[in-house]
Amino acid sequence: MRLSHALCVLRDDIRAIFRNDPAARNLAEVLLYPGLHAIILHRLAHALYRRKIPFIPRLISQISRFLTGIEIHPGARIGRGFFIDHGMGVVIGETTEIGDWVMLYQGVTLGGTGKQTGKRHPTVEDEVVIGVGAIVLGAITIGRGARIGGGAVVVKDVPPHSTAVGVPARIVARRDPVTGQSRRVEQLPDPEGEMLRGLHDKVLELEMRIADLEAETHVHHEEHRLKYDALPDQLWQTLLNETPPVEEEYNQGAGI
Repeated sequence: MRLSHALCVLRDDIRAIFRNDPAARNLAEVLLYPGLHAIILHRLAHALYRRKIPFIPRLISQISRFLTGIEIHPGARIGRGFFIDHGMGVVIGETTEIGDWVMLYQGVTLGGTGKQTGKRHPTVEDEVVIGVGAIVLGAITIGRGARIGGGAVVVKDVPPHSTAVGVPARIVARRDPVTGQSRRVEQLPDPEGEMLRGLHDKVLELEMRIADLEAETHVHHEEHRLKYDALPDQLWQTLLNETPPVEEEYNQGAGI
C-alpha cells in the first residue's frame, strides 16, 4: 500500500513537470530533470528521517545536493505535484512545509531567520508559485494560490491568491480564485520614472526663466534651441500618464 502511494506521488511529480514546463516534451526528457531527481531523493531521505534513522537521511540529502545543486533538508515536508524548474541554488530548510502542486524556480530560498528551535521555516500552501531568486524567511505562511515575484524577500505572511513583489515584499495584487481576474492593490515605486519626470519639470522651468530673461534683454538665441523634444512624445505620455503593470508580469517565468 505504501509502495502504491509512493508511485502515485511520483506520478503527480512527473505530471507537475508536464503541466508547468512547456519544454517537457516526453517522459525520457523529464526523467533527466534535476528537480525530479532532487524530490525523489528527498522523499527517500524524509521517510528515513521520520523513522529517526541517524546519518543516512543527511547523507542522501548531501548526495542529492552534489548531483543536482538543490539542497533540501530531510526534515522538510513536501506534498505531491512538487516541481522545481531548473533548480540550481534552491535551499529548503528543515521545518519547511510545502503543500500540493507548488512550483519553485531556480535560486529560491525557504529559510529561517535565526538560531531558535522549533518551527522556524515557511509554510507554503497548495498551488503557490515562487519566482526566480525569491527569499522566504521565517515561520510565515504563503497562502494558497499566492505568487511571489522574482527576487522578492518575503518576511511576512502572504494572503491566499495574492501577488507579492519587492524588497521587502509587498502585496501588489489579489486574484479572484473563481474568475481568475486580478485587482491591483498597490502602485509599485518607479524611481527612474520619478527622476525623469523631475528632470523634465526642471528643464521646463529653466526654459521659462530663460524666455523671461530673453524678453527682458531683447536677446534671442533661436539657433541654439532644439527643434524637437529630446525624448519622444509617446515616452513622456507613458511617464506622465503611467498605467500600473498587469499582474501577469509577476506570475510566471523569470519575471517572477
